[in-house]
Amino acid sequence: MAFSVIIPARYASSRLPGKPLLDIAGKPMLQHVYERALESEADRVIIATDDKRIEAAATAFGAEVCMTSDQHLSGTDRLQEVVQVLGLYADDIVVNVQGDEPMIPPRIINQVAHNLAAEPRASIATLSEPILDVQSLLNPNVVKVVADNQGRALYFSRAPIPWPRDHFSAQGELPCLPEGDSYRRHIGIYGYRVKLLNDFVRWPACELEKTECLEQLRAMWNGAFIHVADADEAPPAGVDTLSDLERIRGLIDTRN
Repeated sequence: MAFSVIIPARYASSRLPGKPLLDIAGKPMLQHVYERALESEADRVIIATDDKRIEAAATAFGAEVCMTSDQHLSGTDRLQEVVQVLGLYADDIVVNVQGDEPMIPPRIINQVAHNLAAEPRASIATLSEPILDVQSLLNPNVVKVVADNQGRALYFSRAPIPWPRDHFSAQGELPCLPEGDSYRRHIGIYGYRVKLLNDFVRWPACELEKTECLEQLRAMWNGAFIHVADADEAPPAGVDTLSDLERIRGLIDTRN
């Protein structure tokens, strides 16, 4: 099956300015992401940016670059501009790989593309992994997802879902994680059908999206089927802070 990978990359970052170009083992972080994407089954890998510095760096390591508007409010808007510029068809599949995940496993890039192709009702495919500690369940920076028995997302939230009422009320202030297999952390990789992207940019942000600050809730609000599966391979966390950067540098140095 055919699919493309698009890697949105912004220079601005409140915590790590110039994040895509920060050095990891002698290469810009963005180059590591690009190389992992090339190891997938994608027919085409494109870096989408509004910054000339990122364009120059990406061109230097041989990447295809699509320059986009600097007015986009989200990576999804940037993706849609790219598929429009490339003239992709409504049923074509693109995978959004974040530009700050230099150790993303190519296996899960393939997984979301294949899952979307195999589920004709779905317009988006994404992944999750089990939550194994109560701190993650209660952490609002860890996005949780609940899906039905067909893999269709029911809701995404920063709150603990499902809420184990009886368990937590009996545990006091420092609860332990309930037994069972109900808790999933959302992994932020998406496969999209192009038609969904074209629709998405025309939909206004809904109240759920504004409340949770989660774009995928806009798609759900408008009836999109989002397919969720457990990831075939757990990805290391991406780079948001300087400590994240140092951790990834250590992991890559060890691997090398």
